[in-house]
Amino acid sequence: MSQQHAAGRRPQPAEGFVEAVLVVVADIPAGQVATYGDVAALLGSRGARAVGRVMARAGGDVPWWRVVRAGGRPPAGHAERARRHYVAEGTPLRPSADDDGYRIDLAACRWRG
Repeated sequence: MSQQHAAGRRPQPAEGFVEAVLVVVADIPAGQVATYGDVAALLGSRGARAVGRVMARAGGDVPWWRVVRAGGRPPAGHAERARRHYVAEGTPLRPSADDDGYRIDLAACRWRG
């Protein structure tokens, strides 16, 4: 374990990984979504959390709402903002009883690259 990681700080994704994540996300078509794990898998990685860190820090210039959590949950803390994008793009949604109030219908719109 690196000293940086041991000190409680998460290691930062390498610059090439950041760029690769942003390229993949930019390619997700309107009305479709991929999970953080899907994006990682397309890059030959198992680093869904690393994809999440990239999106949190650098995802503002790509369609960030098209990258969702497992089970079709919208990006954490952005459910209302993301919902406007989903509705505008015709992304299939279904109601849920949690705080987000909806889920993306992954069976209907999951993009696999």
